This record gives sequence, C-alpha cells and structure tokens, in this order.
Amino acid sequence: MARILAIDYGTKRTGIAITDELQIIASGLTTVNTKEIFSFLKTYTSKERVELFLVGEPKQMDNTASESEVFISKFLDKLEKQFPNIPVKRVDERFTSKMAFQTMIDSGLKKNQRKNKALVDEISATLILQSYLYSK
Repeated sequence: MARILAIDYGTKRTGIAITDELQIIASGLTTVNTKEIFSFLKTYTSKERVELFLVGEPKQMDNTASESEVFISKFLDKLEKQFPNIPVKRVDERFTSKMAFQTMIDSGLKKNQRKNKALVDEISATLILQSYLYSK
C-alpha cells in the first residue's frame, strides 16, 4: 500500500502529515514554507508512494466556506495539475488549530514552545489525517 499525505494549507506555512504504509498511523511530518510546497511534494513523492492527498477544508460554523478557501482553491488547481495521478480529497478542518494547541498543552509543552506556529500547523495536519482514518 501507499501512504496518505495530509496538507493543512496556509498562506505562509503548510503543515504536512503522513500515514505509515499500512495507513493505520497518522504522524506529523513537517511544516513547509508555502512558497516551497510544490518542491517539497515533488521530492517527497519521488521517494515515497503516495496514493491520496488530503487537504483541509476550512468552514465557518454555518458550514459556509471560510475566507481562506480562495487561496486553497488556487492551490488545489495547481496540485491537481502537477500530480494528476494522485487524487485529492477534502476534509473538514474546523477546530483543528484549537485542538492542536490543546494537544500541545496536554503534552506538557512549555508556553514558549506552544508559540511555535509551525508545530501547530503540523499537528493540525495530523488531526486532519487522523479524522480521515477514523472515518474510513
């Protein structure tokens, strides 16, 4: 089997999470400067088999698209063109940033460590991936 790669897209930073080859465990992989996301994905997919991209879908409480969806739509168009053989699915990402921050508190990270927004993005991507795995 191949891996599933989750993307928590942001205009500055993008969190990345990945499954193991059996698609059982979701693990945070890294956070990438968004300007370098396609370079990162090309390198990663040349070394590892990826069968699916999961991309977070930010929504408002009333289920309408969030303001950041405009940027994500452009990213999705480019992602599908550059990786036509890897399907893309969207996953509701409401509350993942808050849950990521709470995870950091629960794991005992100190206050200055919790200010690391890159780590929040990586944990958010992991939560997106974990929710998808639970729903399968």
